[in-house]
Amino acid sequence: MKTLILLLLVGIHGAAAVTHSLKYFYTASSGVPNFPEYVSVGLVDEVQISHCDSNTNRNVPKQDWMNKVTADDPQYWETQTQICVGNQPSFKANIGIAKQRFDQTGGVHVVQQMYGCEWDDETEEVKGFLQFGYDGEDFIAFDLKTKTWIAPTPQAVITKHKWDNNNAVIAQAEQYLNQICPEWLKKYLDYGRILMLRTELPSVSLLQKTPSSPVSCHATGFYPHRAVMFWRKDGEELHEDVDQGEILPNHDETFQMRVDLNISSVTPEDWRRYDCVFQLSGVKDDVVTRLDKAEIRTN
Repeated sequence: MKTLILLLLVGIHGAAAVTHSLKYFYTASSGVPNFPEYVSVGLVDEVQISHCDSNTNRNVPKQDWMNKVTADDPQYWETQTQICVGNQPSFKANIGIAKQRFDQTGGVHVVQQMYGCEWDDETEEVKGFLQFGYDGEDFIAFDLKTKTWIAPTPQAVITKHKWDNNNAVIAQAEQYLNQICPEWLKKYLDYGRILMLRTELPSVSLLQKTPSSPVSCHATGFYPHRAVMFWRKDGEELHEDVDQGEILPNHDETFQMRVDLNISSVTPEDWRRYDCVFQLSGVKDDVVTRLDKAEIRTN
C-alpha cells in the first residue's frame, strides 16, 4: 500500500504491448493538521485528471481536455462531486472502525482505497483492481478471479466474511472493473488523445557525485511512463553492480528515471565497453549513451 501513496509505476523490460490505466485513490485521514480529512484523485496513465477534497467539496478537472467529458455527459462533474461528498461519512466511519480493530485511540491514521483497471490496447486484456489500506499497509483486496476478498491482516477477517456474503457488492465490483472502468478509460484516452497518446523522448545525462560514487544514467522529460532503462556491457544487459531506480513524475507531467552503475571494479580501459540503454514504449529506436568520463556531470 506504500506504493499507492507514491503513485509509482515501474516499466516491464521487454514488454511489447501498450497498457493504459485508470486509477482512483480515495484517502481519508484523522489527526493530520492543515490537511483535508478526505481527498480523491483520478489518474489516467499516471497523469492526474480529477481532484476533490473535503475543504472544497467540488470534483474538478485537472486537465483541460477533461472538460470534453461534459459534451457526452453534461452532469458528469456534478455527479462526481456527489460521489466525493457522499463518500466522506463512510470513510470517516471506516477510520473509527479500523482504530477499534487495531485497539488504537488518538494519533494520525489514514484509510485508503485504490481501484481501477489496466487495458492492453493490443490484446484487449483488462485487469481490474480494488483494494483498501490502513496506515500505509494492505488491509483488504478484491480478487476478481475468485470473486472473493483477501484479508492479509487478522483485523480485516471480519470485513472479509461480511463482504464475501454480499453478492450485490461483488457483482457491482465485477461489472465496474471488467466493463465500466475500461469503457471510461478508452473515453478519457480519446478526449486527451493529443496529449495522452503522444511520445516524448528524454534528455539523458550521466551523473556522479564523487569520482568513487556510482555513475547514474538519468533520463528525464519522457512520455509515456512505459519505459525501461538498463546498463549493458559488450552489448549484454547487466544485473550485477546495478541499482535500478523507479519511474517518477515531473511537474510538467512527463517522467524521469535513473539506473546506477557501480564502477569501483571497472578499469579505465574498460569504460568504453559499457553503455546505458533507454527504451520507450511505442518508439522503435533505443536511446544509447556510452559510458564516457568526459560526458559525466558532477556536483
